[in-house]
Amino acid sequence: MVQTHVDEQPKGVSRNRPPAHMNGDEEKAGIGLRLGLHIVEETSKGRIAVIDPMKKGLQDLVRVSHLVCSAGSMGRSYKGDFQRWQLFPGTCEDKPVLANQFSAFISRQDGRKYSTVLHPGKPDLPKTLLVENLNSLDIIPTPSRTADGQPPVTFVIAAQEKEDILISECPYFVISRSSASDEFTAKDMWNYVKEHGSFDHLDPIKTSMCSRPGSSIGAAIAASVKLSPKATQDISFSLAWACPEVKFSSGKTYHRRYTKFYGTDGDAAAALAHDAILEHASWERQIEEWQNPILQDERFPACKLLFLRINSETLSDGLPPIQSLTAIGWKKFSLDMLNGESDDFNEMVRQNNTASDILHRMASVFERMHASIASNSAIGTTLLQGEENIGQFLYLEGIEYYMWNTYDVHFYASFSLIMLFPKLQLSVQRDFAAAVMMHDPEKLRILHDGKWAARKVLGAVPHDLGLYDPWFKRCCNTGDKSFARAVWPSVYIAMAYMEQFDKDKDGMIENEDFPDQTYDVWSMAGISAYCGGLWVAALQAASALAREVGDKASEKLFGTNMRRPSLSIASCGMVLTSVMMMVTTKYAKACGLFPIVDKDKAQSALEKIYSFNVMKFKGGTRGAMNGMWPDGTVDMSAMQSREIWPGVTYALAASMIQEGMVEQGFKTAEGIYHAAWSPEGLGYSFQTPEAWNNDDEYRSLCYMRPLAIWAMQWALSNPKLHNTPQADIPQDSFPKNQFAYARITKLLQLPEDESSKSFLRVVYEIIRNRFRS
Repeated sequence: MVQTHVDEQPKGVSRNRPPAHMNGDEEKAGIGLRLGLHIVEETSKGRIAVIDPMKKGLQDLVRVSHLVCSAGSMGRSYKGDFQRWQLFPGTCEDKPVLANQFSAFISRQDGRKYSTVLHPGKPDLPKTLLVENLNSLDIIPTPSRTADGQPPVTFVIAAQEKEDILISECPYFVISRSSASDEFTAKDMWNYVKEHGSFDHLDPIKTSMCSRPGSSIGAAIAASVKLSPKATQDISFSLAWACPEVKFSSGKTYHRRYTKFYGTDGDAAAALAHDAILEHASWERQIEEWQNPILQDERFPACKLLFLRINSETLSDGLPPIQSLTAIGWKKFSLDMLNGESDDFNEMVRQNNTASDILHRMASVFERMHASIASNSAIGTTLLQGEENIGQFLYLEGIEYYMWNTYDVHFYASFSLIMLFPKLQLSVQRDFAAAVMMHDPEKLRILHDGKWAARKVLGAVPHDLGLYDPWFKRCCNTGDKSFARAVWPSVYIAMAYMEQFDKDKDGMIENEDFPDQTYDVWSMAGISAYCGGLWVAALQAASALAREVGDKASEKLFGTNMRRPSLSIASCGMVLTSVMMMVTTKYAKACGLFPIVDKDKAQSALEKIYSFNVMKFKGGTRGAMNGMWPDGTVDMSAMQSREIWPGVTYALAASMIQEGMVEQGFKTAEGIYHAAWSPEGLGYSFQTPEAWNNDDEYRSLCYMRPLAIWAMQWALSNPKLHNTPQADIPQDSFPKNQFAYARITKLLQLPEDESSKSFLRVVYEIIRNRFRS
């Protein structure tokens, strides 16, 4: 076996520990203490904390995860070797498997022999091409019983055999943790193939043993071919794995999406490997046709690396969770094995599919019972109105922040899904629409200030879909009217819930001087261009969605409300230039809505940000600094104010492109390339983090937000939208449902926390009320 290690690591120093530059020692100590208590509490319950600063940083890791029918992902390092495995939700195995090797042995007629080994230290992987006239296929399944209660996984390697290509196999060898002297080891396997050039005469007894508990086993396959001088031959190999169940720490288990097509048995791995060899040429051709419009677009500079970078994805089959039927205690049921279908049942028995039939009937029981409790769950499939159930999609915020589908981050990353997998985007939106209607009064402690708050209140959009038990707790881009009708009530109630944050009733919501937005340790107070812009865009989007579903009264209600604060946001002054000032204009414009600020004001703001946040920090070679003072110095008031966020930088670049500032947009994004990808940069290839700061320290590798690079592609391609053309809303009448809407907003209002008011706040409210009277 060849020993290897990663010679280079990201040059930035990991800040995977309590931040050292927070706004005040007391705040830092308080957050650190509460986070520590949270970690201890979660560990005592046998669970992982959503954020654990003491966890070992994944400095060696980079990866391009693959969306492979929701079967998990394998990641590669900057060298090309596979060394990051995410086959189970929230679990990352962060080291290469040294047994994963590809060897070539060459024997010449004069007796000379040559060999080379591609291994985790030398990952120049060959590209295999399909050769026609498939005669046979050799497949080796390697079922694996996993530890820690995880579902079993079956791996398969396969090779294509034809007249001139002979295939031989070694179905079993021991990699580690075995003391038996009679076992066939990895060393034995390599020595044998080195001596004989194939596995044709292996002892079948030694290579057919069962593995021992705690051991690691492997399998190998060899292809032999004779070549004349200057001749070539293509040999196809394939690797597949089947892990039909996805289990969360709450105990609930779901079937993965691919099981709808390949079944729930471990034999699916063999079928996948078989199809890969037969169909991969067609798959590659379709992928190239899909990607070529982007890759061959000459407008893109060489440094614009568009990459699909899903952190860790799970796509279920969209059906209810699997659990023990004997654990159901709230309803009677019968499995009803025959149900008038005796012929079908007898056919199942003859085909040795009894187990599959029973599992199918059990799933039907779960589905019927699931319908009665779905109203208390964030399960968007209940909102389907005749559309295809493509399942439910989850992806992690990052490999260090264990939260599924974090919504404020998905706000930036969603362009990747809407452009590449629009049905998955709608699936995510349905889940959140269902979650808006949920109310969970369980009290949880907020890490920022230690106060207690309800887990989820009616009308609020949740921060994420959880970790331990996800799901339980854009229409104009697709033209999907059924989707629009299904989610419209959730949009309406979410807008009504947000009205309470307009404290002075001028039509504009205010920030409350704590991190109540995506910058979760950087407080904003009063009107902010970021949240204010989001609010104006949301009012306009709600009006447009109401028009799509035929709710004329609500169209007028939100359209009228939109005009009240528009002047405020258009003229909102900032003491410092912040990159998020213009992000919301990008989203509104991408959805075909009216601009929330005039074009000249938008360009003026973007030019200011480009001049200060981009070019005044290291000449634009790091991206856009989050906060800059008017004198050109970095805002050091909070950890995140002095950070560069690649995802926000990409969103800013997209805003510039939308406003006709294409050169500045690419120059802004180029800073991320220099920092993350270039040889002179910080070494983040394929593992773009959430942030790096003014000292080149990074935070949270493999983050979701940098998928916002697809917002640049959206701005450049200007896709066709499906929304109804907007029209000016007359202002000569009062919206008919204004009073009913006001009643809903009042019923959704959070109770006032009197103990949290400062003396100055009380004085302010007394004076304000006195003037109003």
